[in-house]
Amino acid sequence: MTTLTTSPAPPAAQASGSRWSWLVVGLGVILAVSAVRVITGEHEIDTAGSLRAALIATCPILMAALGGLWSERAGVVNIGLEGQMILGTWGAAYFTYFYGPWVGILGAALLGAIGGALHALATVTFGVDHIVSGVAINIIGLGASRFLAEAYFADLDGGGPRQLTGLDRPPSITIPGLSDAANSLAESHWFVVADIASVVAALTTQLNVMTVLVFALVGISALILWRTAFGLRLRSCGENPQAAESLGVNVLLYKWIAVVASGAFAGIGGGFLSLVASSGFVTNQTNGRGYIGLAAMIFGNWRPGGILTGSLMFGYTDSLRLRSTSAVHALLLLVAIGLIVLAIWRYVKGQRTQAIVFGVAGVLFLVWFLTTDSVPREFTSMTPYIATLLVLAFASQRLRMPKADGQIYRKGSAG
Repeated sequence: MTTLTTSPAPPAAQASGSRWSWLVVGLGVILAVSAVRVITGEHEIDTAGSLRAALIATCPILMAALGGLWSERAGVVNIGLEGQMILGTWGAAYFTYFYGPWVGILGAALLGAIGGALHALATVTFGVDHIVSGVAINIIGLGASRFLAEAYFADLDGGGPRQLTGLDRPPSITIPGLSDAANSLAESHWFVVADIASVVAALTTQLNVMTVLVFALVGISALILWRTAFGLRLRSCGENPQAAESLGVNVLLYKWIAVVASGAFAGIGGGFLSLVASSGFVTNQTNGRGYIGLAAMIFGNWRPGGILTGSLMFGYTDSLRLRSTSAVHALLLLVAIGLIVLAIWRYVKGQRTQAIVFGVAGVLFLVWFLTTDSVPREFTSMTPYIATLLVLAFASQRLRMPKADGQIYRKGSAG
C-alpha cells in the first residue's frame, strides 16, 4: 500500500501567502468602507482630515502597545504603561521648552525609561508581583507629574501648576504635487478611488515627522525581536527563562533591557500627546491611552503587525467621534458588515458556534443602524473603550501570550 504524505509549505511560501492574505483583507476593508460611505452619505468617515486625525490618535496608543510588546515578550507584564506615558508627557514638555522638540522627544523617552527602570527593579530584581508593581507605577507617574509640573512650570510663560502650553512642535512633511492631486481626488467622492486618494492625501499632507518616527520604531522593533539573535534571546526569556539560562542567556539582564525599553516607548507615546496631539502639556493627559495600548497589544496577539492593526482601529474610533457624531452612526453599518463577513468565514471553517455568535452580533448592529438616525452623544464618548471590549471579547479564542509572561523568575532556578 502506498502512503501519500504532504510536507508543510516552506517559510518563503508561507510568508508570501500571508502577504497576499493581508492584501486581500486590506482591499476588502477599503471596499466595505467605500460602500458604507456611499450608502450613508457620510463622507467624513474617511476623508483625508479624518484619516490624519486617526493617525495622530493612533500613535500614542501604538507606542504604549509597543512598550507592552517588548516587556511581555521578555516575560514581564507592564500594567504601568499608563504611568510611564504620563511621565513622558512631562519630560517632553520640560525638555522641549528649554532645548527644543527633538531633545523633548529624548526627554520623554528618558522619563518613561525611568518609570520602566522602577518597574524592572521591583519585578525583575526584587520579585514583586507584576500587577502590583504596575499599579504602583501608574500612581507614582501621576503623582510625580503633578508635583514636577507645579514645581517647574508654574512660573514659566504659558505655564501653570497643571499645564505648559505654547511648545514647539516637530516639523511636518508635505509632498508637493502628490498631496494636491490626492486631495483633489479625495474631494471627488468617487467610489473606491476617493477612499484610496484620502489615504494618500493623509500620508502626504502635513504629516508630522514624529508620526513617521513612531511607525519606524514599530518596524525596527519587529526586525530586532524577530530577526536578530538578541531578539531571540529576549523572547526566550518570556517563553522559558529556565531553558534560556541553561543555554547561557543572562535572563535578568534581558528582562531589565526589555522593561526599560518598554518604559521608553511608552514615554515617547506620552511625548507625542504633548508635542503633536495637543498644544502642550496638561496633567493626566493620557486619559487611559496606556490601558488601551495594553488592550491593542493583547488584541494583536503580542505581534508587531497585530498591535499596529489594533492601534489603528482604536485610534480611528477615538478620533472619529471627535470629528463627526453622525459618522459614528455610519460606523454601525461597517461593524455589522464586518461581523457578518466574519461569521460566514467562521462557518466555512466549521466553527459553527463562533459563526452564530458573530452573525447574531452583526444582525443586532444592522438593526441598530436601520432603526436609528444617530448614536447618543454619551455613547460616542465611550466608542474607543467599547470597541476595545468588543474586540478583546471576539479575539479571545485565538490569543496566545508568552508562556512565562507574568511569572516571577529567580536567577539559578534552571538548576
